[in-house]
Amino acid sequence: MDYFSAVIFSIVEGLSEFLPISSTGHLVLTAKLLNIPQTDFVKSFEIIIQLGAILAVVVLYWNKIWNIKKTWRPIVLAFIPTAIVGFFLYELIKNYLLGNEFVTLWALAIGGVVMILVEKWFGSRSLKVLEIENITTKNAILIGFFQALSVVPGVSRAAATIIGAMILGTKRKAAVEFSFLLAIPTMAAATGLDLLKTDLSFTGQEWGALSVGFIGSFIFAMIAVKFLIRFVQNHTFVPFGIYRIVLALLFYLFILR
Repeated sequence: MDYFSAVIFSIVEGLSEFLPISSTGHLVLTAKLLNIPQTDFVKSFEIIIQLGAILAVVVLYWNKIWNIKKTWRPIVLAFIPTAIVGFFLYELIKNYLLGNEFVTLWALAIGGVVMILVEKWFGSRSLKVLEIENITTKNAILIGFFQALSVVPGVSRAAATIIGAMILGTKRKAAVEFSFLLAIPTMAAATGLDLLKTDLSFTGQEWGALSVGFIGSFIFAMIAVKFLIRFVQNHTFVPFGIYRIVLALLFYLFILR
C-alpha cells in the first residue's frame, strides 16, 4: 500500500467509524475502487488504523471517561460478548469475511432497512434511558450482543450498538455517546489481537503507511464525532439508512456487476 492509498483509507476510516454506515464496509469498497488486493497487511491496516479513531474519542470525551466512574460499568459489560465472539472467530472473520464485497453489500443494505424500521417503530416513543449511567446490567449485555453482529463487514459497529440501545429504550444522543465510548475497549482489543497474531512483522514502508493511516483517521474521526452529536439533536437515523441502501445498490450495479 502506498502513502496516497493510506491517506484515502484514513479519511474513509475516520469519517465512517462512528457514523452508522460501517467503516469496515467502506474500507472494503474503497479497496475495490482503488484496485488494492485484500492482502494480510491491508486487512491488518484496516484494523490497526482504528486506533486513531479511538484516540479521537478519548480526547473529546476525556472528562466523561475519567470523571464518571459509573460510565465504565455498562461499557465493560457490553464489551464482553463482542470480545468472546471476536476472539474465537478471529480466523473466520479475517480470512473469509473481511474483504468479501458481496457480504459487505448485503450487510449494508439490510442494515439500512433495519435502521429505518427501528426509527419508525422505536424512534418516537417515550424513552426511559436518558444517560449512559442509567443503562442497566441486562441492557448493557444485550447491547453487547448487538455489537457482536458487527464482526460481519458492512453491519457497522456503531449502527449495531445504537440500534440495540434505542430498541432497549435509550435516548438517541445517549445511544450515540455509549457507542463512542464502547468503541474504546472494542477497537483496542481488535487491534491488539491483530498485532499479536501478526507478530508486528511489518516492513518499514508498511509502518509508514500505518502511521499515515493513524494520524488521518484521528483527524477525521474528530470531525465525524462532533458532526454526529450535533446531527442527532434534531434528526433521525433514517438518512443514514437510505444512504446505506443506495450505496449498496449503486456499488453492485456499477462496480461488481
